[in-house]
Amino acid sequence: MQALAIRIRVFVQEQLVPAEIELDSEDQRAIHFLAVKSGKAVGTARIVLRHDTAKIGRMAVLKSFRRKGVGAALLKRAILAAKRLHARRIYLHAQVAVIGFYQRMGFRAVGRVFDEAGIAHRKMLFGGELTTRHDLRKVEGAQRLKSKMN
Repeated sequence: MQALAIRIRVFVQEQLVPAEIELDSEDQRAIHFLAVKSGKAVGTARIVLRHDTAKIGRMAVLKSFRRKGVGAALLKRAILAAKRLHARRIYLHAQVAVIGFYQRMGFRAVGRVFDEAGIAHRKMLFGGELTTRHDLRKVEGAQRLKSKMN
């Protein structure tokens, strides 16, 4: 599957995260997103819902497409989907190196830095607002995957 291939390339090959950590049981119940540019899958993300809380995770964009708005489009799409599913709380675990990106997208850091898969992370909570119709037009490259990640 395209989303899985992107995650393996970014997390396992580039960042050296062990495959057994990257691929987890949450993939079965998650809502997956795929960013497509000119017919090519270039990024992915997922949401895991628990009650009224949504965790956004596994955000990955191919190296040659970074800093071109793909990550922002994926994140906006994930936030909007979480809100449509009535999530009252949206959070993520951000790699410390990209905390600024998430802050610009309306997240704020909480708690201490912690290790996840050998990489420094910090928990971040979403506190911003997105207006559904306006922002959906901006994220046309992010599409929900309909198949499972197996």
